[in-house]
Amino acid sequence: MELQAIYIQFLALALFSIGLVVAISRRNIFFVLMGVELALNAVNLSFVGFSKTLPDTLSVTGQIVPLFTIAIAAAEACVGLAMVILIFRNRESMDANTYSNMKG
Repeated sequence: MELQAIYIQFLALALFSIGLVVAISRRNIFFVLMGVELALNAVNLSFVGFSKTLPDTLSVTGQIVPLFTIAIAAAEACVGLAMVILIFRNRESMDANTYSNMKG
């Protein structure tokens, strides 16, 4: 593995760690969603970093998988933000603890 790919993996690890800490430690729903998005983008960066070390035919796979992940993350963000807006209209709070007593 070349040195540049190792730096990319360390950057992906740092971004994933920051995203995980933000998603776990924050109470504001927007920050939780941003932490999840940051963690997903770190995984995408890791895929692309590993694909740089592979031969050309296998490298394409490591670059196509993040495209699907980005599409899923965009759909998740749209649905998540829509749910947050609807809940905020009813509860008038962005605190995640106020949503813990919701019943299905």
